Amino acid sequence: MTREELMAVLEKKRMTEIIELIEDAEQGELEELELVESLGLLMDQDLNREVIQLLESLGVTIIYISGDDEDFEDDEDDEDED
Repeated sequence: MTREELMAVLEKKRMTEIIELIEDAEQGELEELELVESLGLLMDQDLNREVIQLLESLGVTIIYISGDDEDFEDDEDDEDED
């Protein structure tokens, strides 16, 4: 899928946050993106794969974390607030 085709699909589905991520990556404003590996970025697995491939082609490093890592980080944040 080309960038234009992908953007058209995202616009049709009103996925403005994903469009903004891609635009940020194109402008060099997004270098890394952390994703929970089991969730990905989008519910649609095919579209998820296409978006991630586009982001990577734009130089974005995708960092996969497990759900456990995310829970651990949230716990640390809660402790810092006390």
